[in-house]
Amino acid sequence: MKIVYGIHGFGRGHAMRALAILPELTKRHEVVILAGGDAYHALSPDYPVIRVPTMAYYRIGKGRISVFRTVKRNLPMLLDIAASGAVLEMALEIMREFRPDFVISDSEVYTHRAARQLRIPRMTFDHFGFLVYCRPEMSRIDRLRCWGNALVYRWLFGEPERVLVASFFDASARRSEVRLVGPVIREEVRSVEASRGDHLLVYFSKGDQEFSQRIRHALLELDCPVRIYGTSCRGLQENLQFKPLSNLPFIEDLASSRAVFGTTGNQLISEVLYYGKPLLGMPIDCLEQRLNAAQIERLGMGVAGRVKTGHYWAG
Repeated sequence: MKIVYGIHGFGRGHAMRALAILPELTKRHEVVILAGGDAYHALSPDYPVIRVPTMAYYRIGKGRISVFRTVKRNLPMLLDIAASGAVLEMALEIMREFRPDFVISDSEVYTHRAARQLRIPRMTFDHFGFLVYCRPEMSRIDRLRCWGNALVYRWLFGEPERVLVASFFDASARRSEVRLVGPVIREEVRSVEASRGDHLLVYFSKGDQEFSQRIRHALLELDCPVRIYGTSCRGLQENLQFKPLSNLPFIEDLASSRAVFGTTGNQLISEVLYYGKPLLGMPIDCLEQRLNAAQIERLGMGVAGRVKTGHYWAG
């Protein structure tokens, strides 16, 4: 079978989920991968990847996510999608030449739009779909926010033939064609056994925006080594060791940590849960991560912290 697989590139979680299934998928099928942003950098060392633009959140300094700035910065991409611009035409041409039997999209909009125009069967395979196709527990105000998120999601991606939601927690599906699966774990993670060291593992999805001086000072006061991933800092500063993003060293540090402090993306939580590590979650300013953080506490695997950094409640 010929498959086009699109992977969203804001943060590394989408790419880590793809890395869990690509080894087997590429053994059985002929696969073309489209990805941008962080996903492109994470996948391209191991797979040929066609680069596409990626939508992203934009903040006010290190503060809250700005809807105005997010729309403004993403406007050229939104216009390209709406008006069949150059990038969408590129995706269409790739599919016309490759002639895929099926399209998989992990929140990647160009693969969805091109497949819909060419009437190629498609499936969403992401975590964000739990807001759109499931009924997770949330407050009334968050239900209103969820409704708004779902409207945008459906405008971008339409209605695929199949929906696969990867989630570390359970939620009832709204439709029969929606399937929930548990944590999607990479083989590299499964191959490293859990142990208990003395270091705290810290992970930021966008560290230069999330790693504040307040957090730095709090970590410096700890009486244990702290290994930090996701910032542009490098080297050793007292008990803080800043490390570059990488697959195996990160997995080894996660598996041997005493605990984890980090943002609350589904993929990181899934791997933390796999190793049985306690987690202090720091959700970024979006509904998906805040609901993930609430589930951490409901499952008894950790707590959702609230660290005030200027105008932004980091968690």
